[in-house]
Amino acid sequence: QVQPMESGGGLVQPGGSLRLSCAASGSSFSINNMGWYRQAPGKQREFVALITSSGITDYADAVKGRFAISRDNAKNTVSLQMNSLKPEDTAVYYCRCWGGASNLWGQGTQVTVSS
Repeated sequence: QVQPMESGGGLVQPGGSLRLSCAASGSSFSINNMGWYRQAPGKQREFVALITSSGITDYADAVKGRFAISRDNAKNTVSLQMNSLKPEDTAVYYCRCWGGASNLWGQGTQVTVSS
């Protein structure tokens, strides 16, 4: 199994936008769900958004209306468009791909929202 690889993190000012991407190419299992989680310093990892293989999405209340998740099933990639970013969005963002008995996590990418 191939570990998902995130990209696109960085430093952005409040109100700005970032786009995270995650590639799980090379994976041999059928990825039913792809999603994003985040962990801020001193806090537990929390759910951000997910998308199923059929395109059904779900979001944490804290990001609804600001973040949008999308995926490319043919390429096993998932993206997270983050708009109107707030300082409280600062965290390490992790990609997760899971289906059946498989559950894969990426290494994480840092997102810092600060002026």
